[in-house]
Amino acid sequence: MTIEPELLKILACPVDKGPLELVDGWLVNPRLGHRYEIRDDVPILLRPDHVDPAVARSSS
Repeated sequence: MTIEPELLKILACPVDKGPLELVDGWLVNPRLGHRYEIRDDVPILLRPDHVDPAVARSSS
């Protein structure tokens, strides 16, 4: 997975709005310990407390 350096400069953690680092194919917030997936070269910046509505419906 690759992230262009210019994009990495403007990406921010959705929780604390701080910068992210690219570590082993993940975007990582070292301050909070959160990590975000990169899927098909697209950063998935969902908050860790985000609940997917489809998953929530299937479990109820």
